[in-house]
Amino acid sequence: MKKIIGKIDSLFLGVIEEELIKRSVKQLEFRLDGVIGDRHAGFERVTWEGDDKQVANTLRRNERQWSAVSSEELDEISEKMNLRVPLNAGDIGANFCVSGANNFSKLPKGTIFKFDSGVELIVEEYNPPCLGMSKNLAQKILDKNGNVLDETLFLQVAKYLRGLVGVVEVPGIIHKNDEFLIIPYTSPRWAKNQ
Repeated sequence: MKKIIGKIDSLFLGVIEEELIKRSVKQLEFRLDGVIGDRHAGFERVTWEGDDKQVANTLRRNERQWSAVSSEELDEISEKMNLRVPLNAGDIGANFCVSGANNFSKLPKGTIFKFDSGVELIVEEYNPPCLGMSKNLAQKILDKNGNVLDETLFLQVAKYLRGLVGVVEVPGIIHKNDEFLIIPYTSPRWAKNQ
């Protein structure tokens, strides 16, 4: 199988609980409970209205310790939204933006991102676009013609392009321009022989 090498294009940290966007930073430090200082860090989280797993306000394991999107998919979203200024990963609440991985949002659960620094991140699931983010973007961004966006536009065009969420397997620090090995999940050999 051909090696897939990704590259970190940008990094973001969400320090303010009420804000959906995240701020640009030079590095991210990961602990086993997530990104240090990020509002999504923790071993557990409370579900929200519309969560597809449990009813709202259920305490559960946090599968969203980090989030990522690809620059290629962000460009596609921005183009489909006809934006005056293209979106960055922080605009849609992601911790980092990568390049070099085709169909990034479709990488399977269990995929590993392995960095030379020793950091290892595991994909838990696809990160679907939400109405709250779509409304937030409509309040702050204009299209190329200076028009206000429809509140559901991001929700419609970002389907299957919003990126991934996951957990920390091995802690450490990552920086802008770091390259990493993407190891898509495959069933173990013993399972294929059943």
